[in-house]
Amino acid sequence: MAKYLVNDVGVARARELIAARRYVLRSEWGRVQPSAEEENAFLARHSWEEYSAWHLGLTEGATDGTKARYAFVHGDFRRVHRMGLIACHYRAAEWGHKEIELAAHDLLQLLDATRA
Repeated sequence: MAKYLVNDVGVARARELIAARRYVLRSEWGRVQPSAEEENAFLARHSWEEYSAWHLGLTEGATDGTKARYAFVHGDFRRVHRMGLIACHYRAAEWGHKEIELAAHDLLQLLDATRA
């Protein structure tokens, strides 16, 4: 099983989006999560660094500048999605990636406090 490190750039980006109130509270994550085609279109117009900022995890051992390097997407390349954070939290908890789970949990708490 792959091992993941917390992507501080992705966590910071999610925090920035939440502070700017650029989030979606209710969505069907399975329908709005970026597809491979949408990822490719984003990468055609943006850098790998910008792509990285949409992910909470970095795959240990994967090469920078490859899709395999980035994991646990939290938004749709415009806004952070609450359901995206929940999906990251759930998937990380399911597979025992504690640091990613806690990062997603903290972001969910921040989002919920911001919207209150």
